[in-house]
Amino acid sequence: MQWLQAHIAPAWMAFISQLSLPGEDLFLVMVLGFVYWCRDKKLGQRIGWCLLLGSSWSLALKDIVQRLRPYFVSDGIELLRKIDSGADTHDIAKQGFAFPSGHSFNVTAVFGTLAVATKKKWLTVLAVVLPLLVGFSRVAVGAHFPTDVFAGWMMGLLVVWLVPFLQRALRYPRVFRIVALLSAAPGLFFCTGAAYYTSFGLLLGLALSEPFEAKFVRFAPAKGFWRSLLRLAGGIAVYLVVNALLKLPFSADFLEQATTLSYLVRAARYAIVSFIAIGVYPLAFKKI
Repeated sequence: MQWLQAHIAPAWMAFISQLSLPGEDLFLVMVLGFVYWCRDKKLGQRIGWCLLLGSSWSLALKDIVQRLRPYFVSDGIELLRKIDSGADTHDIAKQGFAFPSGHSFNVTAVFGTLAVATKKKWLTVLAVVLPLLVGFSRVAVGAHFPTDVFAGWMMGLLVVWLVPFLQRALRYPRVFRIVALLSAAPGLFFCTGAAYYTSFGLLLGLALSEPFEAKFVRFAPAKGFWRSLLRLAGGIAVYLVVNALLKLPFSADFLEQATTLSYLVRAARYAIVSFIAIGVYPLAFKKI
């Protein structure tokens, strides 16, 4: 890692840093939203369960292992791409622990699920190439050891197989949702990073929105490019605006605190955002 940072030109390193994007939140929300709102509702829900359930497990594991990131333990390694761009690089609550790599897990879970579900060759190629590029980027920018990346890949492959298996084995969707939430909930008692509470809140919102959509909404896939684009743009706007509105009752200092109450508010906020974006927003498809 020291060799990479010493020998790769700054312009190339800036490009390599951008290769982390497919594992980051906004990109994944766009992929998930496009599949769910525009193309295949059931596949979108499956991706959501793989991504959010696995992410909750992964982030809880980070707090159990508590492995420091490479730049913490070596003066010869710099962090060239922050996890939280607005926080200090040594703020563990914001930048998080290292093992396993969340970016590597995210991209493997999402594109692995797409490849397995659709069996399309180009998605299979993406499911191999993107995790490799993201993993290399995370190592090069000093955010993860190679073993963190490998563990993220393995966890991603695990949920791609495990979530559909549990859905078949448990038979009833309600039972699956309860088991999934219970398996992710232990982190509420010991996790100290904001990312876990974001992930758990989004997972809770998904679990609540699924039966709501099935009973009250029952929307169909979009027909045509422009309708798909409109749905996606509207969904991203709803996600961002609702999240911003839910912050208004609280001070910025409170929201940034690393306290149990602040984290629980964060989880509740993201649960509402997720429920509205996944369950309520599609009601507009019949009106527009």
